[in-house]
Amino acid sequence: MPPHRRAAGSALFDHPTFIYMHALYSKALLRLVLLLGMSILIGYLCVSRSYHRVSLFEQEDFSWQLRKAHNGDDATNPLNAKVDGTRLIMEYVLSGSTPYSFASASLFFMDRSGKPALFDWSRFDKISFEARCFPAGTIRVGLTTFDDKLSKPDQLHTYRPPSAYIKCNQDGDRAELDLAHLTIPEWWLTLNKINPSDQGYSLAKVAQIEVGTTNASRVGIPSRIEIASIEMHERKYGYLYFLAAFLVLVWAGFGIWFVKQYAVALADNLHARMQKDLPLVAYQQLALEPHREREKSAILRLLATRYADSELDLETVVSETGVNRNKVNDILKAEMGYTFIGYLNKLRLTEASRLLVENSTASIAEIAYSVGYKNSSYFNKLFKEEYECTPKAFRELCKKEARKPAP
Repeated sequence: MPPHRRAAGSALFDHPTFIYMHALYSKALLRLVLLLGMSILIGYLCVSRSYHRVSLFEQEDFSWQLRKAHNGDDATNPLNAKVDGTRLIMEYVLSGSTPYSFASASLFFMDRSGKPALFDWSRFDKISFEARCFPAGTIRVGLTTFDDKLSKPDQLHTYRPPSAYIKCNQDGDRAELDLAHLTIPEWWLTLNKINPSDQGYSLAKVAQIEVGTTNASRVGIPSRIEIASIEMHERKYGYLYFLAAFLVLVWAGFGIWFVKQYAVALADNLHARMQKDLPLVAYQQLALEPHREREKSAILRLLATRYADSELDLETVVSETGVNRNKVNDILKAEMGYTFIGYLNKLRLTEASRLLVENSTASIAEIAYSVGYKNSSYFNKLFKEEYECTPKAFRELCKKEARKPAP
């Protein structure tokens, strides 16, 4: 690699802006990755825990009475029903002697004293279970809920029976029902003279859960229905509220921290630039010694003493030093790393930065004019390119730094 390119690359990485901002961005990136990972982990835990399940038979104070029903003497054999552990088992044979043959088994809820009870299931949104049928067919699973306007205690036919139909086979597939979207059978609405569109029901007063046959059930053969692992699904929104609050707080905190750190890094960067540029202001002491040759010394001396002259240009330097135009630029590029215009602007902007700090009463336009700029807008543009902020912002940042207590 050519020497001048190596020098340019080294200068880039040694530049104060690169050093301070690279440190800030590295620290911010590390915190961003950690915060993102923590947010994903907390989010996963909160969302997963918000989906709560509880076994029907493991609920606190859960007590029940097994009941069975069929239409008259329709069952050719006695209807057998039992609960084995957490399985509700119903065995039956439908004779098909009537148009509406059915058989059902239910868990009728009781309180501790053995009296009928109404359970509040309003906090649950779903119920799931494992259904197994021999032979395969369609079964009905439903609830019996108390209607304050219609239902009468001890008369279950006046309770609303929201239910759903599911396919069932010997493999024992798991089924899931949405408790908010069950259907009231048409026969019950007709029996109680209720408009068919009235499909409402309340989960706040549930009397029983029932499993039964349907019109599609096989007749004349021994049949068996098993309902196992009944679980109630509840959504705990407290976890989601916590997650939302956590994300807002930590990400807002990260944003505030980054803005503050950016301001500190910018102030440190400006301070470092001012310290680095001091040798240019004090050229007479630091710049002449390394450049003994007459032409180099003449050019550098002229620029160091006349940079504030707004009429100073390359032709003036050529005329007063006797060095041709190309050689002036070559000398400045080799010794200082700038072209004529770049070095002249560097001297002027360095002096301007000093005046902005030390002469707080002078306006921006006055400082621009004092260092050789006739146009304050052009001065502002060059200053912002050099220090990455306006002269006004530079002055304010330096004031804030000056007010900070010494460590």
